Amino acid sequence: MTTKTLEEWSAAAEAIDPRTNILIDGEWHEPHSGDRFETVNPATGMTIAEIASGATEDVDAAVRSARTAFADGRWSNLAPRDRGQVLIKLAELIEEHGEELQLLETLDVGKPIRYSRRVDVGQAASTYAWYGEATDKLYDEIAPTGPEALGLITREPVGVVGAVTPWNFPLMINSWKLAPALAAGNSVVLKPAEQSPLSALRLAELALEAGLPPGVLNVVPGYGETAGRALGLHPGVDAITFTGSTEVGKLFLEYSARSNMKRVSAETGGKTPNIIFADAPDLKYAIGAVGVSIFWNTGEMCIAGSRLLVERPIYDEVVERVGELSAAWAPGNPLDPTTKAGPIVDGTQLDRVTGYIERGIEQGARLVAGGNRTLTDSGGFFIEPTVFADVRNDMDIARDEIFGPVLSIIPFDDDAQALSIANDTRYGLSAAVWTSNLARAHTMSAALQAGTVWVNNFDTSGITAPFGGYKESGFGGKDKSLHALDKYTHLKTTWINLGRGGV
Repeated sequence: MTTKTLEEWSAAAEAIDPRTNILIDGEWHEPHSGDRFETVNPATGMTIAEIASGATEDVDAAVRSARTAFADGRWSNLAPRDRGQVLIKLAELIEEHGEELQLLETLDVGKPIRYSRRVDVGQAASTYAWYGEATDKLYDEIAPTGPEALGLITREPVGVVGAVTPWNFPLMINSWKLAPALAAGNSVVLKPAEQSPLSALRLAELALEAGLPPGVLNVVPGYGETAGRALGLHPGVDAITFTGSTEVGKLFLEYSARSNMKRVSAETGGKTPNIIFADAPDLKYAIGAVGVSIFWNTGEMCIAGSRLLVERPIYDEVVERVGELSAAWAPGNPLDPTTKAGPIVDGTQLDRVTGYIERGIEQGARLVAGGNRTLTDSGGFFIEPTVFADVRNDMDIARDEIFGPVLSIIPFDDDAQALSIANDTRYGLSAAVWTSNLARAHTMSAALQAGTVWVNNFDTSGITAPFGGYKESGFGGKDKSLHALDKYTHLKTTWINLGRGGV
């Protein structure tokens, strides 16, 4: 990995040449309608490129291509080891083109350049490599029977998978979807978020270079209400995997019901309770983790620790120290290697965040730090990291997923109250508990309604652990780990009669 200065990254940004068309059957295509949309640099408000805006006709062509590729077996019938070698080669190419991909991520979504290589590019590469290595290590089963029968249980790819992915971690979350779907032998049509199409288009080109046959991965950029809807309703799509808002996740369930009852798996947001007890083993470390949990990636994370629950004996101290800590996360130019926080992804999302800040003040929360737009001369969508104290759990800022650097601090008096507040939400993606009491750690973890619970840490799991939530945070299967393959495979039972009249 090379180290560049702000000036060098800025020069590289000026020279970037992103892919802008639709990829179908291994070829670049203009959109059927001729329509294009602008992808904007959120740090400057300037247009990076005009991207092909896919719609129904383009999705239909992409699905036909994926179906043909699946049916003729060019990928689905390859030996698992051969599929794995292609995914491993793709991982190598991602690393080889790491600087280009990291720059595309930073320009498209405002992610600080210091993180886009280590987190987004690095984790994407390791995910493709991990699933590539797993392809020939998955065994089928034999059901227990008597001597008169043989019961075979085999995994088969579902067919054509539609993947609809978000803008906060484009390259990384794409890998969580594509790697296991491809490892299982499926063909895929990817619809990246309209805010962040650039890395997805370049990735697909690298996949072809790695040896993925044409038609196995098709990419149709476009709007959710056009390309995303067309993919969800398409009768030729066998499964949809989606990460995004709960509201849109529910739409995909409707699309499934209205079309072919395609399976739907979705990860749909969160409102993570980050619970600090007075006996936290290292309060300084816990408070530092609070900053990472809500201000890193500008708070644009489904797992963001946006509700900080603090036991009353240490409440005032934590409020003061977190308020002071927020200044260390002041946003800056994402191309500057020293910047820790960048802009909000676009003007629409910025308005959403500022609207919630205004509602927090109106509903009686105490503004401790931040709350204002900043760096307005840049033309970008920057906002100060914001801390509210004395928040009630019935306030909008404590109920809704804001998807920005806005922290709500809520006091509690005992374990029962902490648990009641933590679980009083429609979401259940993740939670964290900070305590030195082993019994409390176990009982709280068991009682918290969340797909992931961290104890004395925050967001430190890996690809080997499943990721997904309870309640309105998700349904239909997990991302990451071998469990992700469940979403992209059918289980087939073959019952062979070996007894009288059998074979």
